Amino acid sequence: MKPGATGIKRVIDATGYSIKGLKAAWQHEAAFRQEIILMVLMTAVTFFLPVTKLEQVVMIGSLFIVVIVELLNSAVEAVVDRIGSEYHELSGRAKDIGSAAVFVALALVTVTWGLILFT
Repeated sequence: MKPGATGIKRVIDATGYSIKGLKAAWQHEAAFRQEIILMVLMTAVTFFLPVTKLEQVVMIGSLFIVVIVELLNSAVEAVVDRIGSEYHELSGRAKDIGSAAVFVALALVTVTWGLILFT
């Protein structure tokens, strides 16, 4: 078993690491900054749309999924870049798959918002 904090200390430490990760993503990832700004703006828009509360939650949830996937993609890219700058097929594949995950999350937003607003 890995030694470390337990109980509330572990929760506090984990929260600190999470905040550190969010700050790093904001500082180093332009896509993350753009997606956060769009999430905030589009979330605000939902309060003025003729949608139910459940539809609003689904619309906002789809925006959060994009941010979550972007954070994971950025983590993959950081690890790949840490390994080395020379091209390797698997490194390229990992980055491409991470990018594809963000693309699919953005497609989910488009489908979700489209179905709710236009049906």
